[in-house]
Amino acid sequence: MHPPRYRVGTASWTDPTLLASGFYPPHARTAEARLRFYAEHFSTVEVDSTYYALPSERNAELWAARTPADFRFNIKAFALLTGHPAETRALPQALKAQLPPEALAQPRLSHPSPAVLRGAFEMFHAALTPLRQARKLGCILLQFPPWFTASARNEAYIDFCRAQLPDSQLAIEFRHASWLNGRAQQTLDFLAARGLSFVCLDAPQAPSIPRTPYAATSAIAYIRLHGRNRQAWFRRTETAAQRFKYLYTDDELHDCAARIRAVTTPADRRIETAYVIFNNCYADWGMRNAATLQGLLGEPHAA
Repeated sequence: MHPPRYRVGTASWTDPTLLASGFYPPHARTAEARLRFYAEHFSTVEVDSTYYALPSERNAELWAARTPADFRFNIKAFALLTGHPAETRALPQALKAQLPPEALAQPRLSHPSPAVLRGAFEMFHAALTPLRQARKLGCILLQFPPWFTASARNEAYIDFCRAQLPDSQLAIEFRHASWLNGRAQQTLDFLAARGLSFVCLDAPQAPSIPRTPYAATSAIAYIRLHGRNRQAWFRRTETAAQRFKYLYTDDELHDCAARIRAVTTPADRRIETAYVIFNNCYADWGMRNAATLQGLLGEPHAA
C-alpha cells in the first residue's frame, strides 16, 4: 500500500513576527510575492484569517492565481459557524441588516438567529468557489470551542454544518475533553461514518486540553501542531503568535513524524493525504519546524 501524500505547512504566512524574522527575501514585499515565495517551499497552508472575518471571493481568486496547480488551501471556518462570538463590525452589511438594533450595538455577536447563521454559511461557502474550481481547496477546518461538549445536540450541529458546506472535506477539531475521555472510539466512529476528518492535536498537557489520539477517520488525515508552551497557552496574550510561541526540538519532531506515519499508514484502509499544519507561528519558528518535518516525512521540497 502506497504511503499518503504528506502536505506540511503553517497556519499563517503573514504574521507580523514572521515578516520581521527575515524569512522572506527583500524582494518579497507584497502579498502576492510573499504567497508565491511561501508556495515555493510548502505545498499547503492553513488560512486562519477567515475565522475572524468572512472570506471574499476576490481573495480566493487571488490565492488560486498566485500558487502552483498542486498547492492546497485549508480554510478555517468563520467564528459564527463554530459557535464562537464574531466581531459585529466585521460582519458583511447583508448580515448586519438582519440584526436587531440591540445586537448591532454589541461589540460581538454570540447568538445569531437561524437566518443569520444560514446566511453566514452561504456567504462562506460561496466565497471559496474559486478555490474549488481551481481544485485548490483542501479541508475546511471546524475548530469547535471549549464549551462545545459531547452531546446528541452537538452531533446534530456537526451534521448541520456538513449539510451547509456540500462538496467540502470538513476537518473537525474538538477543544472539550468530553469528546474523547471515555468515548473516544464513539467520537471517531461518528466522524468516520460521515467521512469527516478528525483533527489530531499536539498541544501543551493540561487537564482542560484534550489529549487527542492520533487517528484518521477518512481518507484525509489532519494534524495540527500548536506547540507545547503551557504557560503561554493559559496567559492572556496580545496576539495568537505569542500564545503559540514554541520551537519544537529535532527530537520532538522525530517523535511527531513517527506518530504521523503510524496513523497515516494503517493496514486496513488507504489514507490519501495527510495535512500537517504548524500553528506555532511566532517569527519563523513554524516555517523552520515545517521544513524539518517535511524532510523527516520524505516529502519533497514544494518547488
